[in-house]
Amino acid sequence: MQNIYITVDDRGVERSLRKFKRMCDSYGIVKQYRSRQEYKKPSIKTKEKLEAAEKRRRKTVFKTKGSRTKI
Repeated sequence: MQNIYITVDDRGVERSLRKFKRMCDSYGIVKQYRSRQEYKKPSIKTKEKLEAAEKRRRKTVFKTKGSRTKI
């Protein structure tokens, strides 16, 4: 885990807060926090991963078919 340091300057707190949120997203801190909130068995993680991949495949197929067959 990396430490994130943000200095608040003359531009304001809101701008520094947005920068902090962007940095947290880029390092994946929020995603890691949510994954560690509860323990999931490896078999359940694998199952969820496969389901998400299938959902992405169906979504791309639907998008490509839907754009070509419009009347």
